Amino acid sequence: MRIELTVNGTRREADDVWEGESLLYALRERLGLPGSKNACEQGECGSCTVYLDGTPVCACLVAAGQAQGREVTTVEGLAGEELDPVQQAFVEKGAVQCGFCTPGFLMSTKDLLERNPEPTDPEIREALAGNLCRCTGYEKILDAVRAAAVAKR
Repeated sequence: MRIELTVNGTRREADDVWEGESLLYALRERLGLPGSKNACEQGECGSCTVYLDGTPVCACLVAAGQAQGREVTTVEGLAGEELDPVQQAFVEKGAVQCGFCTPGFLMSTKDLLERNPEPTDPEIREALAGNLCRCTGYEKILDAVRAAAVAKR
């Protein structure tokens, strides 16, 4: 089947989508957007987080057909001509190690700061609870979220 959706502000079509194919697979393999990572395929790690009509979702758990006619924002869509303040803060604070979890953390952080521009540490931890990192002790990630909050004000 063919699905038509808006991805990062551009109308796109994906052909030969099979029934039950994940949005993550369609984004990565059919539309050439490898930013969202395929890690657990169970919605546990957050590496595949994208926005679907402005709501963060695990793209591995959403059937591609459910995105028909809808708007998707991937990590590739965060930056314009310059990095988004969230992306910049992650770079400056060294919150990126292997980078596998980074797209999910960026999307979750962006969502948090849009809803709550001055989050407390417990609010940050709660917002990022659905994202797992195997490389860090999370402190640099928390530093990056705090710095992004300051930069966005």
